[in-house]
This record gives sequence, C-alpha cells and structure tokens, in this order.
Amino acid sequence: MYLGQEYFILGDWFRIHFTENEGMAFGMTLGGEYGKIILSLFRIVAVLFIGVYMFHLMKNNSPRGLIFSLAFIFAGAMGNIIDSVCYGLIFTDSINRVAAAFPEAGGYAPLFYGKVVDMLYFPIFQGFLPGWIPKWGDTYFIFFRPVFNIADAAITAGVFAIIIFQKSFFVEDDPEVTATDPEENTEEDNTVVEEESAPKTN
Repeated sequence: MYLGQEYFILGDWFRIHFTENEGMAFGMTLGGEYGKIILSLFRIVAVLFIGVYMFHLMKNNSPRGLIFSLAFIFAGAMGNIIDSVCYGLIFTDSINRVAAAFPEAGGYAPLFYGKVVDMLYFPIFQGFLPGWIPKWGDTYFIFFRPVFNIADAAITAGVFAIIIFQKSFFVEDDPEVTATDPEENTEEDNTVVEEESAPKTN
C-alpha cells in the first residue's frame, strides 16, 4: 500500500488505513532534534526492564494474568521498536508508491529513525458536536480519530488489564496472619503439653 491508501472493511467505521508516525502510540510524537532517538532508546531500555521483570515473576510463580498482561506490553513494545529501529533502513518511503525492500541506495532513514506503521482506523462516529458544548460546540468531531496498530492495541490491553485486576495481581500477605509472635506460639504449645500430661481425674 502507498501512504494514505485505505480499504473499507466494515462500512465506514472500520478501515485499513496505511499511515506512519514519528513517535509514540496513537500517533503521538516526541519533538526536537533528538526526540526520535531518545524515544527509540527509551523503548529498548523499557523492553529490557519488562523482560527481566517477567523472568523474575515467572521464577516466583506470580499470577499468570499479570505475566500475560506484561507479555502483551512486551510484545507490543517490541513491535514498535522493530519499526523505529529497522524500517528506515529496510524500505524506501511510501509516498505515492508502494515501498521497495532493501533498495540499493538505502532506505528512507538511518538506524533508529524509522517510522512506526499504523493501519487500524475506527471512525465510529463523525459529525458536528452540539452547539451548547462550551468551546467545542459546532466543531467537526471524529471518534475514534487516531490510527493505530496491533502493537498499540497489545500495549493498551496489557496496561488496562493490570489496572483493572491489580488487586488480584498484587496480593499482599495479611500481617495479622503472617506476622505472629514466636513467644506467643511457645506459650500456647507449652499450655497444650501441660494439659495433655496432667493426670485425668474422674
């Protein structure tokens, strides 16, 4: 597909729309001359941290739901890293043409400066907002406007799962149950022994 090309999948509200973005999920960007390289390096460090943390959780038999949620975030971040780091080297640009792979003259960007490919577009509602809404009244509105990819969806699903199920994922031991006084246990054990050893009388 060339940049901006789209296919209608389910009416007007679900489309495959080919676009690229410079930065973060849902088309957000980190500006400045070094914004792109900072973002790419941050992603790599974050993925390494998540991978180490997942390994720690698996060794300690942590809840599977937490591990799966982090796996979604890990996989989504890896997908966007591949785009950012490699795609600029592998492909030509897609402006008014289909990109060519491994061109002799080189790709459209150096290492770490590739663009992230997005394709999922859900403009479920389009129209003008009511005039009585302050500031945004009578303005044209599209929901959901951002074009995103499967990696973005995986990251979002993982984050929301952790937020929603955090009480079951991060269960703390009850201090009243686990923190017992060893002296109290000794006294109770001695009492039981004395009762059992005392002679029985009728």
